[in-house]
Amino acid sequence: MAKKVAKEEKMEKEQTTEKETRKNKSNYHEISIKIEGEEWQKAVDKAFAKKQKTVKVDGFRPGKVPRDIYEKKYGKASLWYDAAEDLMQNAYLKAIGESKLTPVARPSVDIKDLSDEHIEYVFTIITTPEVKVKKYKKLNVELPKVEVTDDEIQEQIDHLLNEYAELIVKDGEVENGDTVYIDYEGFKDGVAFEGGKAENAPLEIGSQTFVPGFEEQLIGMKSGETREINVTFPDDYAADELKGAKTVFKVTLHEIKQKQKRELDEDFFDDLAMEGVDSEEKLRENIKKRLQKQKENQAEYDYINTLLDEVANNVEVDIPEEMVEDEVENLLYRYEQRLNSQGISLDLYYRISGDNEESLRSKLEKDAYANVLHRLTIEEIAKLENIEATDEEANAEAEKEAETYKIDKDEYIKECGGIENIKYGLTMEKTIDRVKELNK
Repeated sequence: MAKKVAKEEKMEKEQTTEKETRKNKSNYHEISIKIEGEEWQKAVDKAFAKKQKTVKVDGFRPGKVPRDIYEKKYGKASLWYDAAEDLMQNAYLKAIGESKLTPVARPSVDIKDLSDEHIEYVFTIITTPEVKVKKYKKLNVELPKVEVTDDEIQEQIDHLLNEYAELIVKDGEVENGDTVYIDYEGFKDGVAFEGGKAENAPLEIGSQTFVPGFEEQLIGMKSGETREINVTFPDDYAADELKGAKTVFKVTLHEIKQKQKRELDEDFFDDLAMEGVDSEEKLRENIKKRLQKQKENQAEYDYINTLLDEVANNVEVDIPEEMVEDEVENLLYRYEQRLNSQGISLDLYYRISGDNEESLRSKLEKDAYANVLHRLTIEEIAKLENIEATDEEANAEAEKEAETYKIDKDEYIKECGGIENIKYGLTMEKTIDRVKELNK
C-alpha cells in the first residue's frame, strides 16, 4: 500500500513539474473560462434529461425517475461531469476568441472548479514557438542529375510482361511463383482462431503475403491434396493472442496455376492499350520518358528535403510534443487512406505485416518531427523574406484546381478548409522556391 501511495505521489509530482515547466514557456498559455448561472444550470438539466432516459432505479419506470432520487443514488457530480463534457468545445472556442491566440496543437484542459453554481476550465493553448533561423542561404546543396539506363527500361518491360502474363492451369506439384487456390483453417491448441479461415483463396507462392513459413510448406503439394502446416506467428504480430503462437493450418489445395510468359507482339500491345505504343521501340521510348519524369520529380523532392534538412540544422527551436503528436495523427490518417485506396484496411495491414498501432506510430514519429521542424522553418523564412500569398493568387489557384478536378470553385475552397488554407499553402511553396533561388 505504501509503495502504491509513493508511486501516485511521484506521478503527481512529475505532472506538477511538467505544468510548472510549461508555464515558463512563452508559447504555452493558460486561459481560464468560467461558465455559471443560467448557462450552467441548463447544461446540468440537459445532462439529467439524458440520464433519465436510460438510468435504472428500483420502483421507477425508465424515464420517470425524479431528479432528487437520481442525485441521491448517483450523486450530483455525475451530472456535473456530463455537463462539463457537453460545454467543453464551446468553452474552448470562447477561450480562443477572448485570448485571440492561434493554436498550433490540440490544447490540454483541466477543470479547476466544479459545483452546483459553476464550472471553471483551464485550457493550455499552445502557440507557435520561437524559431531562430541562423542560415538559409548558400548552403551548397545541388539538385542531382538523373538518367534512365537501358537496364531500368528492360526491368519495366519485364514487369509488364509478368503483370500481363496469363495464368494457366498446371498439373504436377506446386513450385515457387505458382498461384494456388486453397481452403485453409488455422488452429491454436486445437481450437480454431478468428480470422484464420478462408475458402478457395488465391495465393502466389513467394509473394510473402502470408505468415512467414506458410507459403514455403505448400511447395510440392498436388491438386486435391490436404496437408497440415505448422506455423509460428512472429512475436510482434498485431493480434495479441497470436504473438509467438504455435499454430497448425489445415490446407486443401484445389488448383495450381502458373504464369505463361507474354511476347512483345501485337496482342500484347493491344492489351497494354498505351496511346501510340504499337512496337517495342515505341514502348521503350514511352517507358524512358515516364521514368525520366518520375526520377526528376523524385530528385526535386529529395533536393527540397535535403535543402530543408540543411536549413533545419541551422535552426534553434523548442518544438512542443503536442505538435509532433498531432502530426503523427495526420500521417497515420494518410497512411490509412493509402491502404484503403488499395482495398486494405488498417486492421488487415496489421495482421499481414505483424505490425501494430504502437509500433507504426513509433516509426512515424521521426517523419512527424521532421515535418513539423520543416514547417516551422519555412514559416519563419517567409517572415524574414516578407513572403505572403495574396487573395488574388489564392483564388486563381482555387479556380485552376477546381477546373482540374471538375468541381465548383467554392466546393474546392471548402474542401481545402477555406481560402486562408490555400493562401498558406501557396506561401509555403513560394518560400521554398525562394530558398532554392538563394542556394543556386
